[in-house]
Amino acid sequence: MKRNILAVVIPALLVAGAANAAEIYNKNGNKLDFYGKAVGEHIWTTNGDTGNEDTTYARIGFKGETQINDQLVGYGQWEYNMNASSAEGAQGTATRLAFAGLKFGDAGSLDYGRNYGAIYDVGAYTDMLVEWGGDSWVRTDNFMNGRTTGVLTYRNSDFFGLVDGLNIALQYQGKNDRSNVVAPSVDENGVIDLGRAGNGLKGNGDGFSTAVTYDFGEGFGVAAGYETADRTSEQVAAGTSSAWASAEGDRAQAWSTGLKYDANNLYTAVTYTETQNMTVEPDYNFANKTQNIEAVVQYQFDFGLRPSLGYVQSKGKDLKARKGFDGGSADLVKYIEVGTWYYFNKNMNVYAAYKFNLLDDNAYSAATGQATDDQAAVGIVYQF
Repeated sequence: MKRNILAVVIPALLVAGAANAAEIYNKNGNKLDFYGKAVGEHIWTTNGDTGNEDTTYARIGFKGETQINDQLVGYGQWEYNMNASSAEGAQGTATRLAFAGLKFGDAGSLDYGRNYGAIYDVGAYTDMLVEWGGDSWVRTDNFMNGRTTGVLTYRNSDFFGLVDGLNIALQYQGKNDRSNVVAPSVDENGVIDLGRAGNGLKGNGDGFSTAVTYDFGEGFGVAAGYETADRTSEQVAAGTSSAWASAEGDRAQAWSTGLKYDANNLYTAVTYTETQNMTVEPDYNFANKTQNIEAVVQYQFDFGLRPSLGYVQSKGKDLKARKGFDGGSADLVKYIEVGTWYYFNKNMNVYAAYKFNLLDDNAYSAATGQATDDQAAVGIVYQF
């Protein structure tokens, strides 16, 4: 049977996050692509404390490049997100990406700005679920684990043109000493008010991140990454304060490995990551140590259906005690997601997903306000 074009293009589109960027200018070595999507989405909490919420949003961005000479190319990217689930005037917006740089032929590229952390090259292997996923250790503005600010990133593809499929990334992040505008509050049960920031949550000291990925061919790939960073004085102080059950260490660290197979309409991947003094607990404290595993398998049918099955777990180790919780080990995240997309074409799809939350109601969830209920999501997407 002749393969439908969807089976070829959709896996790449899922990674890129845009269906088919519209080229709005391409002349004299200057190129500019515009991309975006509009997502109508609703999420239900289906058991326990049942409820529902609209999570509709729109996203736009551009990628541009200019040919300076035979060996030098300038480039930049910007991406912006607009929440549409609140009343007009109360809708949040966010700059997701904004960076610019230079590519020096086979020598690699160097850019600076708001970008993905280098170690996310590993996390991206399993950040592929329909609605949830990529949340055991990856977090926005949590050191260099996801999208983050002030990073100088060097990338080299095919190892200086000598080894096909071998890619390296080196990254430096300067200090972002973001203090709390409003200090978190602790109620009579020792539970932190989750509506407020906590413990310099999005701050970081000077840090370094790196990743290596290698595509063997025939769809097989492997990835490994490491990061280390100073913690801010506020983060360290929170760990020594009697008011907080937060990590005390001076440095935050993570290492991660991943395997994937992406061929013959099948995508499957697994990652394992350990972090220290880095991963955020449900009550906005930092965990001393976590062990994280994520796995996903998806199959692209020629007629547009792409079912997905994912598993995500983050196990906290050596956690500090809170009122009602004696400390030790506890699951921070643990669930199975079952879902599917249906692609009408490369620009239009619908999706549905169900999150089977495997966390129990226990002393840890009571002390931290951890969500233990199942959720369901449905959505419709137009993208270009």
